[in-house]
Amino acid sequence: MSATVTLVGLAVLAVLVVLYLNLRRKDVLGALMDKRRAGSVLVTRADYVEGRDQIPVALSLTSDTLYYESPDMDAASFELRRLDEIEYADDLATGREVHGCRVLRLRSHGAAFEFLLDKADCTKWMAALPARSYGNQPSAQAV
Repeated sequence: MSATVTLVGLAVLAVLVVLYLNLRRKDVLGALMDKRRAGSVLVTRADYVEGRDQIPVALSLTSDTLYYESPDMDAASFELRRLDEIEYADDLATGREVHGCRVLRLRSHGAAFEFLLDKADCTKWMAALPARSYGNQPSAQAV
């Protein structure tokens, strides 16, 4: 009987630790977003997709740069003028469908970077960072 109680207690403790870590990550992500908000046109949460991994990130757009960062990685950025393509899709480049969100796909120098966005946030991103294909680059003032 005491072994059963111990196992149940350990299971509950494990669940509580996971919940705490997820809440903590969201708090830190919120702080990163607040830090970027002052100098940005748009700041939202997103998931950076790398292989099968989805890493929660703060995604922000300034007049000339797109930043993504999380508590686990330093800020990475793309200069908008160096992006070859900007695409919004309903599936990942691997063909895997996403449900309840949209994909922001950036291509730069042959590499693709994908971010999962809520549909409401995607609408904001499409207005702030319109899709474009290779060879159809806007002027510096248009971004």
